[in-house]
Amino acid sequence: MPISDHSLINEFPEYKDDIHDLKMEDAHFRKLYNEYNHLTHEIEKMEKEIIPATTQQEESLKKQRLQLKDTLQGYIKASIAAAEKA
Repeated sequence: MPISDHSLINEFPEYKDDIHDLKMEDAHFRKLYNEYNHLTHEIEKMEKEIIPATTQQEESLKKQRLQLKDTLQGYIKASIAAAEKA
């Protein structure tokens, strides 16, 4: 069973508006965001045993998702900092 909701907006509710703006305006961010969502859905299917996977496969995807989440968070923070300087 999934432990919690891992949507990016749930992970970073304080950046909800920034995430929306970046999705609409930045193609690279949108690509990373979509990849994050895809990984999250795949992990959820594994956790619910909808698709078979070994623990190692599931953990590997979770590590990828965590790295991507860190990248997205850095992207959001950099965007905010750039907007504040402008």
